[in-house]
Amino acid sequence: MFVENQRMGKRKQEKRRKRRKLLIYAGIPLTLIIIAVLSYGYHIYSTAQDTADDSYQKVGRENEQSQLRHTAVNPIEDNVSVLIIGVDDSENRGYNEKSRSDALLLATFNKEENSVKLLSIPRDSYVNVPEYGYTKINHAHFIGGPKKTMETVEKFMNIPVDYYLRVNFEAFIEVVDSLGGIEYDVPFQMREMDSNDNQNAIQLSPGLQQLNGEETLALARSRKYDSDVERGKRQQEIIKTIVKEAASASSIFKLDDLIQAVGSNLKTNLSFDEMKSFMSYGMNTDLVMNTVNFEGTGGKLDDGLWYYQVDQTSRTAIENELRTHLDLSTSNAEQSEYNSTTDEAMSNSTTNN
Repeated sequence: MFVENQRMGKRKQEKRRKRRKLLIYAGIPLTLIIIAVLSYGYHIYSTAQDTADDSYQKVGRENEQSQLRHTAVNPIEDNVSVLIIGVDDSENRGYNEKSRSDALLLATFNKEENSVKLLSIPRDSYVNVPEYGYTKINHAHFIGGPKKTMETVEKFMNIPVDYYLRVNFEAFIEVVDSLGGIEYDVPFQMREMDSNDNQNAIQLSPGLQQLNGEETLALARSRKYDSDVERGKRQQEIIKTIVKEAASASSIFKLDDLIQAVGSNLKTNLSFDEMKSFMSYGMNTDLVMNTVNFEGTGGKLDDGLWYYQVDQTSRTAIENELRTHLDLSTSNAEQSEYNSTTDEAMSNSTTNN
């Protein structure tokens, strides 16, 4: 009996521990979740501050600012960008710092317009990773974590990346479950593995339905039924759905556990004070969130691997759109230099992969 009680106790502890691993994989800005509960009372505020302190991790850049910025930015006053890095990691996989990014979304915030633009960057995009060479953009995190990923996106887009949020599989699953699931119109019949890599564990039929965390993750990750680009668009729509649900009145009192659990699944260079500065976005019902996507083509290069090659006209147009959204000037010289360099590398079809 004593042994059985011990086992039951351990199971309960494990269950409680897992419940604490609540986060937002694939890019729900933590700032919006914290903003939604700042008025919930001192307890939530204090818990959020402790969690943010535990999650804080510097990038390791000089002065902790982008090389594309002439001066330091402050989210209270400035338009800023946040790179959301969803990593292909979990307790079962245990990749830690050697994980690849499974989702990359660049969010730009404009205070005057009270708007957010969300760009999905296909994980197989063929890019130049600084001090490494041309390869898939999702390898950048494996090579050098958030710092190298931020540098790669900056080089690719000619846009300063001010902050990052890195999250994982388990976080995404449990935040969706904590909200009671989400309602989503599944576009196709699908059979996918779950977060523990069990084949065909997730089976969904097309149509509007309530999805739990595992099902939502499978839908967000699936690529075999359409394309990497369409996958990015699904991730954007899923993010918007979760943000809407998390900010609803019915979800406010579920957020205590969310905030307490953030620390174990999040790393970010946003301080708690900087997170609070996003209040003007999260508490304004007129917030506009627009999605942006590349055009391009996929194919194999000389190394035999499949890559997504972003159309340079599309890339330049989105660069200009996001730089304008950040109230930054555009430089045709910089764009031309980048395009010619990238085009030459692609034509040579050489990588260091």
